[in-house]
Amino acid sequence: MSTPQFPDAEEWQRRFQEMFRSLAPMPAATDPKEAEKNREAFEKQIRSFSLTPKELKAYLDRFVIQQEEAKRVLSVAVCDHYNHVRAALAGEDLPHYVKQNVLLVGPSGVGKTYLVRCLAERIGVPMVRGDATKFSETGYVGGDVEDLVRELVQQAGGDVSIAQYGIIYLDEIDKLAGPNSLGRDVSGRGVQANLLKLLEETEVPVRAPYDLQGQIQTMLDFRRGAREKRTINTRHILFLVSGAFTRLPEIVARRRRRGQLGFRAAGSEPDAGESVKEALTADFIEYGLEPEFIGRLPVRVFFEPLSADDLFRILRESEGSILRQYVAAFQAYGISLRFTEGALRRIAQRAAEEETGARGLMTICERILRPFRFECPGTGLREVLIDEETVEDPEKGLQATLTRFREGGGETAQEVEAFAQEFFRDHELRLRFQPEAVQALRDEAGSQAGATAALCRTKFKDFPFGLRLIRANTGQDTFTITPEAVKEPEAVLNRWVLASYSASAKAPEGPKDQERKSTEAE
Repeated sequence: MSTPQFPDAEEWQRRFQEMFRSLAPMPAATDPKEAEKNREAFEKQIRSFSLTPKELKAYLDRFVIQQEEAKRVLSVAVCDHYNHVRAALAGEDLPHYVKQNVLLVGPSGVGKTYLVRCLAERIGVPMVRGDATKFSETGYVGGDVEDLVRELVQQAGGDVSIAQYGIIYLDEIDKLAGPNSLGRDVSGRGVQANLLKLLEETEVPVRAPYDLQGQIQTMLDFRRGAREKRTINTRHILFLVSGAFTRLPEIVARRRRRGQLGFRAAGSEPDAGESVKEALTADFIEYGLEPEFIGRLPVRVFFEPLSADDLFRILRESEGSILRQYVAAFQAYGISLRFTEGALRRIAQRAAEEETGARGLMTICERILRPFRFECPGTGLREVLIDEETVEDPEKGLQATLTRFREGGGETAQEVEAFAQEFFRDHELRLRFQPEAVQALRDEAGSQAGATAALCRTKFKDFPFGLRLIRANTGQDTFTITPEAVKEPEAVLNRWVLASYSASAKAPEGPKDQERKSTEAE
């Protein structure tokens, strides 16, 4: 009886990788030389960081409308952080430096996430975004906050030396505010406690203890002689956390009332937006954040709610306007998408009514443009204009657009374009019809569907042979169809062919012609 053959280590690795590929894809392998080149370029970029807060804010102004104070505070904090990183890389000893982790406070849709993403892109560092509600205290079911650091390594292509200078953005941090009870809170206070280490400085294993695939890879590396355990230090990772903190205005107002002695002028109570800006560390602690946790977020940034005018400016001025996405989507079908100013203002007003900030713009635009995106491609339509009436009734606006297109000879233009495409597909010769030629075809064919295409096939049935002769003589492969060519196609084609022979005869001799004549003479 033969002894069973057990797979060796390499075979086990292959089998496990296949088994876990669909569950936890491995990062693509990088060529060592290419990785080293990227690493050197990145470190050079960080060492040469020279942005000023004004320059960084000017960049943010191109994408983020309003939020002036937030952009100023963030620009200063980020520049200070990466200036410190640059100094540390240069070998300067800065033992008393306190990392400027940032707390962003504001309602949903005001640009918090977008602002952080723009910052990361401008500086050129990797960034990851996480939702605080998905994490739990270590040892319980749920994500581990250290996974954010590991994800940052993945964003950096597996290169720890790049990831260690990245940005981690954690949203919904207000949901971690723990209840005032004695029970165990594994997804609130416990997560805050775990975040404390990351916010300052700690070593995080690149491979998680519960990651079976990663642990198998570690064992195989150990067998090959790799004894060092890969970790990433969080000292130079900038953490930005955000939340809506909906109960904060109430807490601030209550504190202000306690601080007054009963003498308050009528109407002196600030609105919710203004009162939030006066929030103190004690207010966040009363909200439910741990003192040690909020203490490690020294920079506080408060975002303003967006008005209808702000949303209008986002549509018209921001380089990240959602309109650019829709314009590109229509352009893919050869359709130009335009909006009147009145339409943009009405879209902004309706988006403000959604009370979801800038996210409401996409909701409204999608509702308006969805019927156009379905009906217009393939019709031959070249322009869609969205006005106020279309914003109010998209279906009615669509029908009006299609009716104008048909009455203006749109179907004829579509049939002519389809014939030109068919002609090119069959003969690799391009026909360009002048607008006057299209009108001449419509006048002759009438408005009956399909009549123009049939007329084109009849009138230009001899063109393939004649145009191939011209191409052979001159190399020309694109031809303009004029009203005269529509009226007398045979006469125009004959004239073109004769002209091509004349042009060929007058063409200067090339090296091959001279060589041929020399050979004949010999």
